[in-house]
Amino acid sequence: MPISIFGFQALWSPYFLGFLILVTAGYFLVTVKWRNKFEGDEPLTKRQGALFVASMVILYAVKGSPIDLLGHIMFTYHMIQMAVLYLVVVPLFLRGIPWWVWKKIIDHPVVKPVFAFFTKPLIALILFNGLFSIYHLPIVFDYVKMSVALHTLYTVALFIFALFMWWPLLNTMPDGKKLGGLRKIGYIFADGILLTPACGLIIFASAPVYATYSDASAWIQAMELCVPTGTLQQLNLTGPELFSSMPILEDQQLGGVIMKIIQEIVYGYILALVFFEWARKEREKEGQADEALLQHQTNYMK
Repeated sequence: MPISIFGFQALWSPYFLGFLILVTAGYFLVTVKWRNKFEGDEPLTKRQGALFVASMVILYAVKGSPIDLLGHIMFTYHMIQMAVLYLVVVPLFLRGIPWWVWKKIIDHPVVKPVFAFFTKPLIALILFNGLFSIYHLPIVFDYVKMSVALHTLYTVALFIFALFMWWPLLNTMPDGKKLGGLRKIGYIFADGILLTPACGLIIFASAPVYATYSDASAWIQAMELCVPTGTLQQLNLTGPELFSSMPILEDQQLGGVIMKIIQEIVYGYILALVFFEWARKEREKEGQADEALLQHQTNYMK
């Protein structure tokens, strides 16, 4: 059956779109019109503006477009959502906001100690990957998916902890704590390893593990997250198999594989950037050392 039967609101989430437009407008007001109210402000660069807008566009694509609806019908789309939201949108969002805006937020007396604790590399790694893995335990996943409040809360919490996880790698604070080149590489490898158990549970399961994709009544309740209740009552649906010919187990396994593939692509890209940046700095150090040695020899000969 076509997903268009769920209606415009379920397909395109107009309220969420309006919210993101307001957030984007607020971003440009703060970073352009009102930036002189921030200590150490700098002109917004085209790159920063483009990164932030890209994060909003991609966020709407995975949480407001028909992909969100499909994520409640097929587990594959759900995992695409998760991977893109936390591994693509979050780093774009982080780098799109100028450092002087982050400084204003972080230096707030209430935020500062909390932020300092949760952005410690080891803690940030364990908490994000732990929350992600716990979320995909069947008993937790099904319980959260059947409550609008819990689902919203968990999604926002994961987004915040994803920010903490990416912060040691990507923050541009002049006086902020940053990982060195080799430590960044180790951090990325550790991040990839910690996410593997959750993907492995999904990929190698011998039977469908999520009731919200295999049990009709649980699925209908979970669909209320994105489809008005009145619409669902009028349709008299029997299950997600009406909209997909893929067996539930294969859909579940494919979702786990796609999550791992997207993770490897993103982390591989970040790893390449970190490695080449580290190699460039090492070459600069060697060049400076050679230049100093040559200068010393020249002075000695004189």
